Amino acid sequence: MDRIAPGEAGDAPLLPPQLLPVQLHLGPLGPVAVPPEASMAMPPQQLGRWSESQAEFPRAPVPGPTRMARLVAFGGGILLTMFGVAEMVRVVDVGDVTPLQWALVALFAVTFGWIALAATTAIAGLGHTPVRPEPNLPASRQGDPRHPGAERTALVMPVYNEDPATVFAGLAAMAEELAALPEMRQADRDTGTPYEIFVLSDTRDPDLWIAEEQAFMALRRRCPWIPVWYRRRTRNTARKAGNVEEFVKRWGGRYAHMLVLDADSLMTGDAIAALRAAMIADPRAGIVQTSPRLIGGTTLLGRLQQFATRIYGPVVSDGIAAWQGHDGNYWGHNAIIRTAAFAQAAGLPVLPGRKPFGGAIMSHDFVEAALIRRAGWSVTMLPAIAGSYEGAPPSLLDIAIRDRRWSQGNLQHAGVIAARGLHWPNRVHFANGILSYLMSPIWLTLLLTGLALAVQARFIRPDYFAGDHSLFPTWPQFDAEGMIRLFLFAMAVLLLPKLIGIARAMLHGPTRRGCGGAAALLGSAVLEILLSSLMAPIMMLVQTRFVIQILAGQDSGWGPQRRDDGAWPLRQLLATHRGHVLAGLALTAIALSIVPALAAWMAPALAGLILAVPISAASGSGRLGRLADRLRLLRIPEETAPPQVLNRARALRRDFAPAGAEGGAANGLMAVLSDPDLLALHLAALSPEPRTRGRPDPVTATAEVKLREAADLAELDGWLEPPERLAILGDPRLLLQAQALGSRLGRIAAG
Repeated sequence: MDRIAPGEAGDAPLLPPQLLPVQLHLGPLGPVAVPPEASMAMPPQQLGRWSESQAEFPRAPVPGPTRMARLVAFGGGILLTMFGVAEMVRVVDVGDVTPLQWALVALFAVTFGWIALAATTAIAGLGHTPVRPEPNLPASRQGDPRHPGAERTALVMPVYNEDPATVFAGLAAMAEELAALPEMRQADRDTGTPYEIFVLSDTRDPDLWIAEEQAFMALRRRCPWIPVWYRRRTRNTARKAGNVEEFVKRWGGRYAHMLVLDADSLMTGDAIAALRAAMIADPRAGIVQTSPRLIGGTTLLGRLQQFATRIYGPVVSDGIAAWQGHDGNYWGHNAIIRTAAFAQAAGLPVLPGRKPFGGAIMSHDFVEAALIRRAGWSVTMLPAIAGSYEGAPPSLLDIAIRDRRWSQGNLQHAGVIAARGLHWPNRVHFANGILSYLMSPIWLTLLLTGLALAVQARFIRPDYFAGDHSLFPTWPQFDAEGMIRLFLFAMAVLLLPKLIGIARAMLHGPTRRGCGGAAALLGSAVLEILLSSLMAPIMMLVQTRFVIQILAGQDSGWGPQRRDDGAWPLRQLLATHRGHVLAGLALTAIALSIVPALAAWMAPALAGLILAVPISAASGSGRLGRLADRLRLLRIPEETAPPQVLNRARALRRDFAPAGAEGGAANGLMAVLSDPDLLALHLAALSPEPRTRGRPDPVTATAEVKLREAADLAELDGWLEPPERLAILGDPRLLLQAQALGSRLGRIAAG
């Protein structure tokens, strides 16, 4: 089929120049939305083939501190697990061990090994020191310290149906932070500004699309000291990973580095500069990131999560940074990436087979880190760099929605973990991600196995005349005192990372005071442990359901995340959690009918399930979040003394809200037609795809008919459906016809 571009043969002619806007007030860049292209090749990588000769750098010896941290984390985790399993065997080895008891031991080994590794990772982090860049590299690979501006860095912001006011207010706040940096003040015509902002939109909502363009114009006017660019894709191929990949292919050659952000990311200028300096100082660096802190939470769950990550998070991140060394992971945002390394090594292949395991790679960040490391570049985490922030999901249901996509992405890594040439720590990262979701069905199976043993002991008579003609029946027996000791030991291992985090916070004056004092800090920790214990069984069943759906072949799709509002209708809460409540009631009845003491042991899990609806509703409550703050609970230092970048982002949000929008975006099509500057920018930014002759798009065809038959813009506006608005906004010919409709009526009214 022949393909024709908009405006060529087969399309109506464009409007005459006199109908186009003339006066443009978009700043020195005019209506240009993107810089000149500087393309880079980004070939998809082969997972089944690799040779070390393809690496950019040869494998370097593992530094001594990293080897020691790995010995503590993995060697200690194995020893701790062996001890716990041995104790479990002693508990059941009172008489002959039944097959069901052996199953219990096996499931216990997996779950205990999981928490043991977390505990020993926390211990490994206690002695962590940052890994320094490897010295004595060829001079040709070293950065030139005399011209830091030559190392241009793009702040890349991928967005998909996000709130433009929040996104662009955050970018403006970060731009103001960058303006105060010495390298920005020292920039000249030869070196140019060392930073630029590039917004990559995959937005499908027509009104949000135009609101993004309005906010983009406002950001350019407000921050003339930094170049700001905006590009919206017509097709959302491969989601966020494809969005960033297209950016690298078209403009990657313009930038030495890209600092990838998320819609709710905030970073101080010092943090951005520190990451960039670390990248320039180490020519082997492929990815450098720090550990983002959660801030800005207003609901009960938001405040709970940001307290947990603030107090316990440094313990975990220090431990991970200690044992992973240069073989680090990547969390998809708030990290700086060497563009050449990303283009060379991180092109994602399409996995064979059908969704959910085949197709485009969803959790792309883990895979990109592993492929970049395979190519010889380092991937490191520097948790000592402060000033990196992000938001938290506002409710339990929002976590569940996000986890559905993440669970599919992590389980999909089963097709990547065996790729040739990967470093073994990267395989550990993949295994850890897979197990993080498989652990829920494993934990559930462990609980059901224990319950089955109790049912067997209570209701099933022993067979004294089994086929082996034994004089004694095979009957499950347990060492009750040993079980209690093992339970207490397991709880101590489980809570060890949190206890270390609490101790560190108590001993650090600024952190302790920022949390409201010692008493408030301890009270907050107790509240966090209690609420997390009640929410854990709910998430266990939620994630188990996700795993079953994925194994059954159900794809998660791609939906936008809610960032602020945690409230859900009661009907939605009941529909989501009724199965959890029924499961909790059923398990409670079974436990009480067998051994009341068993119900007492399971009380935290059972209570969480039975109270799932009120717990879920409370998690998204802003009123309970404010109450906790008034009681000086769940406070963090960044809340007691908010960072300047957060204060500025909040203050600027109103300036980027589209005019006429109440609780959302204004009418995008009417906004474009009523603002000549916006129309000029919108037309300049469009990159419509050519259409196939004889195969018109039905939505576009319907929109064109309505446009031709409408008596005025008001009538047209009432007729159009959202997909039709999107079609008109994406087609210059139709958009200019709509402008002509308004201009003709305006001239008639004037006459």
